[in-house]
Amino acid sequence: MKGIAGLAGLALVLATGAFAQQADQPLLSGEKAFGDWKADRPGVRRLLKPQDQPKPDVAESASNGGGVTDRPKGAKPQLPPGFSAELVASGIDSPRVVRVAPNGDLFVADSRANQVRVYRLAEGSAKPAETSIFAKGLTRPYGIAFYPQGDRPQWVYVANSNSVVRFPYRDGDLEASGEPETIVAKVPASHHWTRDIAFAPDGNTLYLSVGSGSNIAEDMGSKPRGGVEAWAKSQPLGEAWGPEQGRADVLAFDPNGSNRRTVATGLRNCSGMTVQPATGALWCVVNERDELGDNVPFEYATAVKEGTFYGWPWYYIGSNEDPRHEGARPDLAGKVTMPDVLIQAHSAPL
Repeated sequence: MKGIAGLAGLALVLATGAFAQQADQPLLSGEKAFGDWKADRPGVRRLLKPQDQPKPDVAESASNGGGVTDRPKGAKPQLPPGFSAELVASGIDSPRVVRVAPNGDLFVADSRANQVRVYRLAEGSAKPAETSIFAKGLTRPYGIAFYPQGDRPQWVYVANSNSVVRFPYRDGDLEASGEPETIVAKVPASHHWTRDIAFAPDGNTLYLSVGSGSNIAEDMGSKPRGGVEAWAKSQPLGEAWGPEQGRADVLAFDPNGSNRRTVATGLRNCSGMTVQPATGALWCVVNERDELGDNVPFEYATAVKEGTFYGWPWYYIGSNEDPRHEGARPDLAGKVTMPDVLIQAHSAPL
């Protein structure tokens, strides 16, 4: 298999290999599954279950933000047996998302530079034979998708922080041949700005993830106009109100941007989204809330089904009530969908 990893602000790395048997690798569970990068190593497996989550502690979480430094000469990501990594490109301002075109070209969302880059690799090599700026003048681009799916897409869709646009595309284009067409306008852009996109296997639905505008809806207010009961009857299950309406959601549109609908709610920040090829299921990885403790709540990856609610801002990881919203939405207790795969708190999966 092949995969592309972006090292924020630095480089793109191509990883290749075959899945190796890891039966001899340790499986860490419960409290032993909690750890940090200093004690981690390739191949270590971790299993977290809902009952492993500690009780919340309403206090500021520990924080130790990293900086950017030069990559040591010859340094590469450490990988499990059977995998290798090669440097594709360096000096990129902010490579956040990488998508592979049907012809193998690498499309890279260089978010801070407000542009999308393209890298065409030399035959049998991880080194680019050609590089180009496909589009510039964007607004913090993130998600990229090709449409229609298959060998001959006609459009490249790009999710800005505040909109979704598309560019005409023919196989092998290294630069956009036309101006962007706005497909989805007026997407709220504050706070969580990463917008990922994906198409359903049948090509009839464009999915868009929109993260929350805050940590725990601090500015939402305790009740919507008309009251909670009336709101709940008129909105999708778990929909927030005020400045958070339409946020912490996965939305769906027809490919031309019409027919907006809500797929799922309560996902604080679905920062990465894809369709699983074998099943056609839509998956999200979610960055959960802060200031409930160093190991609370778990982040997660999950298949997202229509009509589901994942808890934010009132609940987390099932029907665990956030103490900062205690008693606010008893009507939602027992209606929170449990995510499929739990990840250690504050891991910020992308």
